[in-house]
Amino acid sequence: MRAVMNRRVMMQGAALLLAGGVLAPGAWAAPFASRRIAVTMRGTGRGTGRDVVLIAGLASGPGLWNGVVGALSGYRWHLVHVRGFAGLPAEANASGPLVQPVADEIARYIAAAGLERPAIVGHSMGGTLAMMLGLKGLAGRLMVVDMLPEGAAMVGGTAQGMGFLADQLGQYFTGTKAGRAYLAQMLAEMPGARGSDPDVIANALRDLANVDLGPQLARLAAPMEVVYAVGSDAAQASDIGRTFRAAYAAKRGVRLVPVGPSGHVVMADQPARFNAILGDFLKPI
Repeated sequence: MRAVMNRRVMMQGAALLLAGGVLAPGAWAAPFASRRIAVTMRGTGRGTGRDVVLIAGLASGPGLWNGVVGALSGYRWHLVHVRGFAGLPAEANASGPLVQPVADEIARYIAAAGLERPAIVGHSMGGTLAMMLGLKGLAGRLMVVDMLPEGAAMVGGTAQGMGFLADQLGQYFTGTKAGRAYLAQMLAEMPGARGSDPDVIANALRDLANVDLGPQLARLAAPMEVVYAVGSDAAQASDIGRTFRAAYAAKRGVRLVPVGPSGHVVMADQPARFNAILGDFLKPI
């Protein structure tokens, strides 16, 4: 029974983390070739605004950030699209580990584009990637949106306890007819996730369930802000707040900001509030 319940929780967590959108007009491709990511740029020209790297979450495309880019001017936005998500062919992400290789490719992009400690903003799985880049010393400042340092904690588990289950679910999603149908149904019901590759999603879920960056947070040097979603229930919001405060306690000076009511995609549920928070975050210190 426990295994069945844990599997159900992981499936609900997978659905929670799926969100995205189509990129709005006005973007241009960065001169960077990768078999794991594609990067488009919007906003001001080189040298005329702060560089901000935006990383969407599981199954999401860069369209997740359309409202942000449209509302905040004076920045050069670098929008990361993970291959296999939201209609982009999977290429090197079709099999094997995903999260760490993608983080390494974003780091390579930052170096290739000549970005000097840009602001890095990541939602959900993108928040995990943002923290990994921050731990490499690449971020001038860092914002994580509705993600905990331990991926499994987003569905009430731990990396130690849910890693094996994630491996089982990955095999279920990709190796069985019922699992592939279930995952395809989840993707079809979320417009921004349509066209995502089930194998890439399963690989990402497996990796996220095994990631725990909590023990490394103390060595994150960049200023950091964590925006997290809360619902309209006050008691539940208080519980969520305690969870996030405990999870990020090791990061000195971290600022935690609740936004609600929101389910998970804060920038879509509360666009004005989120844009104001991000705008303040990006102002020069």
